[in-house]
This record gives sequence, C-alpha cells and structure tokens, in this order.
Amino acid sequence: MAISDWPISERPREKLLQKGASYLTDAELLAIFLRTGITGKSAIDLARELLQHFGGLTNIFTASHTSFCQLPGMGSAKYAQLQAVLEMARRALGEELKNGSAMNSPDLVRNYLRLSFANKHHEVFVGIFLDAKHYLIATEELFSGTLTQTSVYPREVIKRTLYHNAAALIFAHNHPSGIAEPSQADKILTQDLKQVLAMIDVKVLDHFIIADGTALSFAEHGLM
Repeated sequence: MAISDWPISERPREKLLQKGASYLTDAELLAIFLRTGITGKSAIDLARELLQHFGGLTNIFTASHTSFCQLPGMGSAKYAQLQAVLEMARRALGEELKNGSAMNSPDLVRNYLRLSFANKHHEVFVGIFLDAKHYLIATEELFSGTLTQTSVYPREVIKRTLYHNAAALIFAHNHPSGIAEPSQADKILTQDLKQVLAMIDVKVLDHFIIADGTALSFAEHGLM
C-alpha cells in the first residue's frame, strides 16, 4: 500500500508536522528523506530495508557511494542528498560550538565529533582549538593514517596551537575497528600531549575516541 493511501495521521510527513520529528521512528524519518518508493515498495519499505541492510542510521551515513548505490531505489542523487544532510548537520553543530563554551555543552561536542568522523574509514587525529573561554576557534584534522594507526607528532600540534593562539584543546581520533576503547598507546599519547602543551600554558580538556557511532570521553572515564 502506498503511503498516500494511509490515514493522514499515520503518514510520516504529516506526523512530523503535527507532533515533531522526535516522534518519528528511524524508518519514518528516512522515508521522508527518500520521498518516493519504487514499484511494489513504498518509501517506508525502502527505509526499513536500508536500516536492516546497513544496521542503523549511523552505518547508512557512513556507507560508501558504491555500497549505497547497489541497493534498489538508491543512486548517486540520493547519496549526494544524504551527504548534504550530513554536512549541514555538522556545520550547524559547529556554529553552535562557536557560540557557546565547549565545556558547558559536552553532548554538543560529542555529537559534533560523531558527525565529523562519520565518513572516515581510516584513522584520523583531530584537534579542536578553543579560546580562554573554551569557545571554538577551529577544528583541524592534524594527522591521518591507516585502518589501524596514526602517527601523532607533538611538535606539529604545538605549531598549530600557536598558529590559532589557542588556550585549550580537545583531541579526538577514531577507531575504524568499531571498538571505542582507549589503548595503552592512546593513554600515553594523551598524557604526553598534556605535558608538552602545559609548557606553553595550554590545557588539554579532553580526548574522545569515536567508533561505531559512539564517542568515549577520557575526561568522563577519569583518564585525563
């Protein structure tokens, strides 16, 4: 049955307008994005198939162009639209960070990082540079590596910190393996960076590990 044949109160778009986006299921939200189905399948049917195939919204956003377009009803146009939605959300969160203290909005920082790492299939090390009030100055990808490791050079971190005239930093890197657990090397690196940056009176506020759509905070786990 086509969505247009459903009772008005059950149609995703009408439900969103009446109750708000938070009342919709993942499949309903995705169906609004897809807009139309294909022969024999409604947009809801396609949305459910996408969620089942990829295992959730996070994996849909991180899917490669090739794997996304292999599914019936999908294609380059929808993939481009999906990436545009992701980028708009990322930029909106970045604007919010610039207008408020990062330390007063830990969930905002976490969500911003989750979106920033959404399409990274190799390990990347990022620095979030903050001013004295912990407002965002800039976010930079400082180092990138392979599927399993990245080399981080404290000297380069110091150079970029001085360039931005930052007073504090939040670090983040991803684990493409999908396991958001800090290794011993991660812990040692964090302490080394704290000590080096303290020499120029810059604080390291946190270090996040992003994996499989989750963000582990060193500070929250007493690792700072």
